[in-house]
Amino acid sequence: VSSPGGYVDISVQDSFCTGTSCTISIIYDQSPKKNDLSKAGPLLWMVNGGDEADASKGQIKVNGHTAHGIYVDNPGSNVAYRNIQAIGLAKGDEPESMYAVLDGTWYSATCCFDYGNAGTSGKDEGSATMEAIYWGNSTQFQKGGAGKVPWIAADLENGMFECDTPGAICTTNMAITWALVTALLKGPSGNTMGIKAGNAQSGGLQTMWDGNRPPGYSPMKKTGAIILGTSGDGSNYGRGTFFEGAITSGNPPDSADDAVQANIVAARYGQ
Repeated sequence: VSSPGGYVDISVQDSFCTGTSCTISIIYDQSPKKNDLSKAGPLLWMVNGGDEADASKGQIKVNGHTAHGIYVDNPGSNVAYRNIQAIGLAKGDEPESMYAVLDGTWYSATCCFDYGNAGTSGKDEGSATMEAIYWGNSTQFQKGGAGKVPWIAADLENGMFECDTPGAICTTNMAITWALVTALLKGPSGNTMGIKAGNAQSGGLQTMWDGNRPPGYSPMKKTGAIILGTSGDGSNYGRGTFFEGAITSGNPPDSADDAVQANIVAARYGQ
């Protein structure tokens, strides 16, 4: 960074990568938990493990400074990050919450571009064993949300859900039209979940779903690994660009969600 707590000094990366290609090997967790993400090991769908993201992709301006996100364009690559020894993540039916800032224009209709809490084995561990933000326009498990695509959904293993009713259109979960999006997934204990979305460049958050989980998904059976760019079993067809995010142990109040959104807007993404 250019100064403690400041912006990335992209000139260092540009100089280092001149004449060659670079990938992002570690995504450092800035919390005291140090739950860093590196490329995934062998997975059900990625038998040789994940690939690292191209460091030259996912470019964005943040308050006039150039930075790069984690750019995923699967299956052309197999970008997948995973930490199966994460400390402090919710397990079982314990409450949690998570947010991510994403490129609102880059997505796919197949599984899965995810960020969140998943199983440790890299296989399908069964319904309710993961809880992650899904970004895209899949209608594989639900008919999607209202309006044109894409939507924010909850990947709960064996399904990405915009609300609690498989086979139906979720009329409260509106399609995303912003260039940059804040996505939130709320996971209280018990048969309740919430999905929120916001324009990462202005305004507040909108509630896309606040109600029951789909049938068969309560109680949750989370096992506490962190994934990015793929699903619980390593499905490798998702597309998206991840810029920042966090997963909490416990489900913070709406006021905390609003404060996070205000901080993201103040950072001046895309400007």
